[in-house]
Amino acid sequence: QVQLVESGGGLVQAGGSLRLSCAASGNILSINAMYWYRQAPGKQRELVAAITATSSTNYSDSVKGRFTISRDNAKNTVYLQMNSLKPEDTAVYYCNADMRPMGRYNTYNYWGQGTQVTVSS
Repeated sequence: QVQLVESGGGLVQAGGSLRLSCAASGNILSINAMYWYRQAPGKQRELVAAITATSSTNYSDSVKGRFTISRDNAKNTVYLQMNSLKPEDTAVYYCNADMRPMGRYNTYNYWGQGTQVTVSS
């Protein structure tokens, strides 16, 4: 079973920082792109940041300059460093990745279970 597990969420004050981690586990042959999404109450899920297999990155305008996505390929882990947090950043943050399981020809898309980030004012 291939899966993604997020960690690092919590409650912080506005202006503070958090680092989210997402570790892929299972019988994985390869991981291509990895992503961070978030979903605030009453809103649709939105893409926050993306990182390719070669570590090219993209960010939503709302987090650009404040968040940094990175990956450690040896650990099959993607990170989201969040600085200068705002109450508007409050959401459940989800890890997502394009991965190929061992024994499979195709690459599939997977979701983590989500981790809550709450920013107080």
